[in-house]
Amino acid sequence: MKRFVIILGIILLISGVVGLVHPNFSYHKQEEVAKIGSFKATVDEEKTTQIPAAVSIVLLASGIGLVLLGPRIK
Repeated sequence: MKRFVIILGIILLISGVVGLVHPNFSYHKQEEVAKIGSFKATVDEEKTTQIPAAVSIVLLASGIGLVLLGPRIK
């Protein structure tokens, strides 16, 4: 149980740091815009999403708390 809590804390800690350092990330999404018989027309769109700083800070604080308090669990 202690290991699980500490590992979860480390994962949250890393996620919070990554969210603060790199708050924007892009991904590609393909959409089908037309279909005529067996012919399909698709559009590849690049979309950008932003991770709010408050979420990153909460993840960081939760991770620190779990890493510090994890060894005290009985």
